[in-house]
Amino acid sequence: MRKRLNMLREFSVPLIAGVVIALIWANLTPESYHTFIEKPFFGTPSLHFVVNDLFMVLFFGIAAVEITQSCLPGGELHPLRKAINPLFATLGGVVGPVIVYLGLNALFGAPELIRGWGIPTATDIALAWLVARLVFGAGHPAVSFLLLLAVADDAIGLVIIAIFYPDPTVPTAPQWLFLTVAGMVTAYLLRGAKVRSYWPYVIVGGGLSWSGLFLAHLHPALALVFVIPFLPHPPKEDKHLFEEDPHDLSPLARFEHEWKVVVDFGLFLFGLTNAGVAFASMGTATWLVLIALLAGKTVGIFAMGSLAVRLGFPLPARVGNKELIVTGLVAGIGLTVALFVAGAAFVEPVLEGAAKMGALFSAGAALLALVAGRAAGIRRID
Repeated sequence: MRKRLNMLREFSVPLIAGVVIALIWANLTPESYHTFIEKPFFGTPSLHFVVNDLFMVLFFGIAAVEITQSCLPGGELHPLRKAINPLFATLGGVVGPVIVYLGLNALFGAPELIRGWGIPTATDIALAWLVARLVFGAGHPAVSFLLLLAVADDAIGLVIIAIFYPDPTVPTAPQWLFLTVAGMVTAYLLRGAKVRSYWPYVIVGGGLSWSGLFLAHLHPALALVFVIPFLPHPPKEDKHLFEEDPHDLSPLARFEHEWKVVVDFGLFLFGLTNAGVAFASMGTATWLVLIALLAGKTVGIFAMGSLAVRLGFPLPARVGNKELIVTGLVAGIGLTVALFVAGAAFVEPVLEGAAKMGALFSAGAALLALVAGRAAGIRRID
């Protein structure tokens, strides 16, 4: 039973199932779908609020764990020189889509679409990792390269969401951010007091952080991003991304271990509440987001990765130009984070729906990467 559950998680089945059900439901009976996600949820706020503003706190908290662990000695982003090339590629994978999006919008878009520039900047780590393993094989260095890129990419994505995507319907109230700072200070003091349970950090520190962001009209789903780095952790990281170290019983590792299953299966609800887009919603924003993800990511990652090589920071062994290009294609899968940013970028339902459709179509990068890998003769290393 556990093996089957792990397989469902590894292949992102809950998220994909939620997306598929939402698409079918929203196109067959759109009124009942929108009533379901927007009506009060068992006497509490709507399901949409519960998922996007509460559950996604855990999602971004897990992402913060991966980033924190990667920056520790022994992690994939430490020391800095080891990560220079993938960090260059990350920069290309963020700037490239922005340039493509804004450039195409200037040619055939509209001023109201400019706000969507941040949608194609992030990569869906879990799906990209899965596709990379299918294309390259589990033992290929390109898989680790992609993970480094995706983690750094999502770290930048978190900053973009926090700074550039406050709630557009209400003005920002930055004075409330003192509560978020108080949450960070609380987590720091708890760590200084050698508190070994992650619960006080999450409940007290995270609660203060969430309240500050919510009252400041910034996205509260980022609350734990400011708290997680303060959780006690080993001085050195001995595992790779998506691996578990059974000997690591630190609060940081326990938080990830105990909540990752909840997050992986909870993504079913995220897909269900965010992917319900009518196919009639397709518009200019759809193609802007899709082309920016596919072309912008591929060209940007290849260009900046190649520049890093010229500057003396080599690619990993067995990773050449063709592997770099295919890696860029895989990184174009923006699904989860792109859906989230699309919801934050646009208030107008038609624009939001069109942008989300582009994010959904980006999953097609998986097929493109598989075909490109086969055509380029990339040899799998399992």
